[in-house]
Amino acid sequence: LILSIIEGMIPLPYIAPGAKLGLSNIVILSVIVVFGFKDAFLVVVVRSILLMLIATNPVTFIYSITSGIVSTIVMSLSCKYFKNIFSLIGISVLGAMAHNTTQVTVAAILFTTLDLYYYLPILSLVSIFTGCFVGYTAIFVTDNLEKTLLKLGREA
Repeated sequence: LILSIIEGMIPLPYIAPGAKLGLSNIVILSVIVVFGFKDAFLVVVVRSILLMLIATNPVTFIYSITSGIVSTIVMSLSCKYFKNIFSLIGISVLGAMAHNTTQVTVAAILFTTLDLYYYLPILSLVSIFTGCFVGYTAIFVTDNLEKTLLKLGREA
């Protein structure tokens, strides 16, 4: 939740309107790897609800919940079935693309226009860069989280 709020304060000029780094996806991908889909799904739902309450904008909730759930499903399935093909960086890029495709689809439905899909190639390019950033960071986070959990398990 805090990462989502911080992310909203970071302007990304000259990239694409509405483009974000996807900082909260670092948490989601790390939770998928360390704890599994169910916990990641719960984090997405709680984050989306809390963001709606803070932003007091139901449209924000619609974008957040749909794209969060779809990208979490894509990343979870990719981790489960394609981990030997894709690294966490590749899985993160797939999640970013799923997230952006879902948001464009939701916007196209809400605004009843398919013209918004012209924006998708730009967002897909942005997804590669943001997905790589999130993936690299998630590797660092999961490695350290797993080491910490192992250490705590030995001390308990």
